[in-house]
Amino acid sequence: MNKLYALMLFVFIGALSKAQGLIPVIDTLKNIDDIVMGADRTQEYLPLLKGKNVAVVANQSSNIKTTHIVDSLLKLGVNIKKVFCPEHGFRGLVDAGEKVQTEKDQKTGLSIISLYGKNKKPSAEMLNDVDIVIFDIQDVGVRFYTYLSTLHYVMEACAENKKQVIVFDRPNPNGYYVDGPVMEEGFKSFLGLHPVPIVYGLTIGEYATMINGEKWLKGGVHCDLKVITLNKYTHRDLYELPVKPSPNLPNMSSVYLYPSLGLFEGTVVAVGRGTDLPFQVIGHPTLQKGTYSFTPQPKPGAMEPKYKGQVCHGYNLADFGNEYMKDVKRIYLFWLIGTYEATPDKTTFFDENFNYHAGNATLQKQIKEGKNEIEIRNTWMPELNKFKVVRKKYLLYPDFE
Repeated sequence: MNKLYALMLFVFIGALSKAQGLIPVIDTLKNIDDIVMGADRTQEYLPLLKGKNVAVVANQSSNIKTTHIVDSLLKLGVNIKKVFCPEHGFRGLVDAGEKVQTEKDQKTGLSIISLYGKNKKPSAEMLNDVDIVIFDIQDVGVRFYTYLSTLHYVMEACAENKKQVIVFDRPNPNGYYVDGPVMEEGFKSFLGLHPVPIVYGLTIGEYATMINGEKWLKGGVHCDLKVITLNKYTHRDLYELPVKPSPNLPNMSSVYLYPSLGLFEGTVVAVGRGTDLPFQVIGHPTLQKGTYSFTPQPKPGAMEPKYKGQVCHGYNLADFGNEYMKDVKRIYLFWLIGTYEATPDKTTFFDENFNYHAGNATLQKQIKEGKNEIEIRNTWMPELNKFKVVRKKYLLYPDFE
């Protein structure tokens, strides 16, 4: 990152965060050996699975230490009938937005059924031979990360078909702050089904209890839900993921930057898919300002990246994600506003997906009107504060405040 640019940015963001009281106090940096995962607490859930037919919703992040949860459960004698997988597939290699195929797992012979594409919700037939569905997927704490929608539809299908859902809880690496506009009713999509902010500060288990408690499932149905909680975790902890949660979130810098840079997915700006720095660089072939250039090329998880083979000019934010966002994490509009202003053809900057990422039509309008970050953030506060009250009802672990 250009040093002068970085210095100005840090001063601006530091002053803004201090003024709005957004600097949380973080206890410790933790990894997989410091926290007992829900999946590790076999004594809590094996009695529930005894004599039951089980389905598992899983991907490459679903591990007990280094062993995949499906392999572990089979070794423990659990009768697994099938596996469901979300966006990016069972092994986490499928491109974002690409249809995930139903297949057989070569190692276990189990059927792997896609819950992405046309079939986002398990059917009654798929659940007919199942008593319990285990959901064990690493979340990153961002509303438009589609695993939340998969969780919703699994809970809804199980509620409708009288099946139990057991969530193996995992830490949220963006779990110690709450920020962003709360999604409005008219902007529901697979990128967001619930009236929550972009960053909601809950683990996947806490979020499941909120779905139930707020009656967000169709018709207000109630899911028979059990959360296998974490031990030694609080929302004051920084947690480093041992496995990349999806192909284009390869490291903690990308995970920390994702709430801010994910908004660019609804614009003409590339976010580094097809490079070694996805969600750590931003750029466009015609951008008038920048200190960094990159050329997207086909890579696993991004075989057809935006601007494939074209030089994009912009910024490398990887160091910012690594160094600064560990201390102060929030959604930054600095880059979004700046690239909009520096793009020659502003009429095509936003596409039809932007409002679904933002959760409203207001943010796009505000940027076009030239509103600054403080002005925009102030409009979030009333609904954000209401959500914080709702959130507290579903906390299973000590909060960051």
